[in-house]
Amino acid sequence: MFLLTNDDGIDAAGLAALEQAAGSLTDRVVVVAPAEPHSGCGHRVTVDRSLRLTQVGVDRYCVDGTPADCVRLAVATLDLPRPVWLLSGINAGGNLGVDIHHSGTVAAAREAALHGWPAMALSQYHRRGEPIDWSVTTAWAEAVLQAVAVDTPLASGEFFNINLPHPSSPQPDALPAIVRCQIDPSPLPLAFADGADGWQYRGRYQDRPRQPGSDVDVCFGGQIAVSRGRVV
Repeated sequence: MFLLTNDDGIDAAGLAALEQAAGSLTDRVVVVAPAEPHSGCGHRVTVDRSLRLTQVGVDRYCVDGTPADCVRLAVATLDLPRPVWLLSGINAGGNLGVDIHHSGTVAAAREAALHGWPAMALSQYHRRGEPIDWSVTTAWAEAVLQAVAVDTPLASGEFFNINLPHPSSPQPDALPAIVRCQIDPSPLPLAFADGADGWQYRGRYQDRPRQPGSDVDVCFGGQIAVSRGRVV
């Protein structure tokens, strides 16, 4: 059994892609995902109000909370067998380097790892203004799951953070190399524009600094970045 969640909401195309990819490796996929998008929410959890867990289909639930809330409710309230993997994603956009600190996608995987569940977060980087071809993403995710989930053990407190690159021409569906790499610690560019409503962040994601061989460098270079994160 694979347990799936995300931060783009239960109706997101990336979650549908992940369901399809995960279905190739297991005979049961359970989804517990936020009812609404929570991109950039980090590891926020809800303790000041009640959370609604609503069944919306066979093995499909939505939660009026964050990705971490989804994992916590799945652990504590659903009578589920221990999942082979908790999969979070596929995020519409990269979660590279220090993104792991504000990403709701990664937070869900981290929360699962806190409770001893094998977990990975998956994200699809795409260049600004260019759409995601989810059929390509699905095929790549299936290949990565087969390569990583089947025979790669995690140490206690570890989780995987996986970033798929923007497809390149002339063969946009060709599977890129899968590269094991470290998470880049470089800070994001700090660029803000002063407007009528205040300061608006204007840093360009593609212009972020990167260390050679890091996840940022690997993914921006057109390869699949597979990194290990830790809960602390």
